[in-house]
Amino acid sequence: MLGDSMPEKKITLNMITCRTIQQGVGMEAGKTSQKYFDACTVMHMHPDDMKKLGVWKNTNVKVTSSVGSVIVKAVETREDLVPGLAHIPMGPWANRIVPAYTFSTGEPCFKGFPVDVEIAANERIMGAVEVLQDACGLLKR
Repeated sequence: MLGDSMPEKKITLNMITCRTIQQGVGMEAGKTSQKYFDACTVMHMHPDDMKKLGVWKNTNVKVTSSVGSVIVKAVETREDLVPGLAHIPMGPWANRIVPAYTFSTGEPCFKGFPVDVEIAANERIMGAVEVLQDACGLLKR
């Protein structure tokens, strides 16, 4: 029974990215606005996956793919995600983990790639400009 088991330190999920209404509203305020930040720095997860990882709503998590990692906030999905599937809205944060391989389409695969997720409660979510600077190797640490 899931409720009786210990949470795992890391789980692997299938990631999808796409646009959201909240993201569109945030874009109207600007990509460096708090509204955009709040809309795009979340990872929608199924409640079963949150329980499996032992993460509470609004806890920061580190999401790592084959090409990079990003810190975002875990939230319980409002969508019809099944267990094992997660969603981060398209944008600078999701782009840090989207593999560049295009399968000869000319566009990266924004859907259906594996990511590891682990709790990162003490790590800070970077702002949009910082994420871009980090991606280009310009962020001073």
